[in-house]
Amino acid sequence: MAKPPDLQICVLLLKQDDPRKCTAAKLAKFGFARALYTFRQIPRRSLLLNPIAPHALLPNDKNIPCLVAIDCSWEKASSQLSRVFPGFARKLPTLLAANPTNYAKKHKLSSAEALAAASFIIGYKDVAEKLLSLFKWGETFLTLNREPLEAYSSAKSEKELSEIETQFF
Repeated sequence: MAKPPDLQICVLLLKQDDPRKCTAAKLAKFGFARALYTFRQIPRRSLLLNPIAPHALLPNDKNIPCLVAIDCSWEKASSQLSRVFPGFARKLPTLLAANPTNYAKKHKLSSAEALAAASFIIGYKDVAEKLLSLFKWGETFLTLNREPLEAYSSAKSEKELSEIETQFF
């Protein structure tokens, strides 16, 4: 079996939130992610994290070499995320946030948490840990979600993923 390509992490920074709390900007600042500033910069062969995507992220998505998070305000998200983007749009299964703003809330992940979760599910657990290492609450995210993440990373289909999600949430 061929080794999957190295995973490139990108963040589309739309600068709609408080810059002091922007996890995507912090990832870019410290070289953990490549900053993008326009939709045209999104690589064609990328896995785009989008909470309103029709399909869920599955472990077999690991062959897509670039993972992209769009960092935008939740209040403005639906208009931003309804656009057509290059790449493959995927939504994450249910997870709990560990960031101080949305602690223990379902589906309210920061960009860093979303990227880490996606990395973990597609088999890049070391990348997930590295991304979260920048944040005081990063280890808490993995602690809160370790069991669901492990289970999600073994799902073979969206149906199976949905069943796993129901077991935990």
